[in-house]
Amino acid sequence: MAKNSSFDIVSEIDMQEVDNALNQAIKEINQRYDLKESKTEFELNKKDKVLNLNTKDDYSRKQAIDILLNRFIKRGLSVKSIKTEEPEPAANGRLKQKLNLQSGISKDNAKLITKLIKDLKLKVSAQIMDEKVRVQGPKKDELQTVIQAVKDADYDFPVQFVNYQ
Repeated sequence: MAKNSSFDIVSEIDMQEVDNALNQAIKEINQRYDLKESKTEFELNKKDKVLNLNTKDDYSRKQAIDILLNRFIKRGLSVKSIKTEEPEPAANGRLKQKLNLQSGISKDNAKLITKLIKDLKLKVSAQIMDEKVRVQGPKKDELQTVIQAVKDADYDFPVQFVNYQ
């Protein structure tokens, strides 16, 4: 009997790279002429995976987020991993906004992935395991087809493929 090959579909974010991208964004914000007076601040909560932005006005908020997203792209991080909440008023007429860093595949998103895999009608099995989806099958070509199909699906969350055996 042929041995099954497998891989896991995950949605992870490298917090060290997030920290590096954030430091580069803060440095650029502090050097930009139009943002120097805004006293824009980012605070990273690694435990809760939340970025807190505090700035002077809506213009500087949008510019700061744009700079941060550019830094994410340059460091190879997916911008899909950032989910922004609505900006709120803060003390002294300033604005604050939370940016949640998405990590792990939710049950609903895992169901979307498994449905896509089943619709391919290949001889592979997909099972949801906590915050990841394990795909198994006897033929590596079919597993490659699944990987390509998931990449092409363009979900609103980042996906990576790990533990390919």
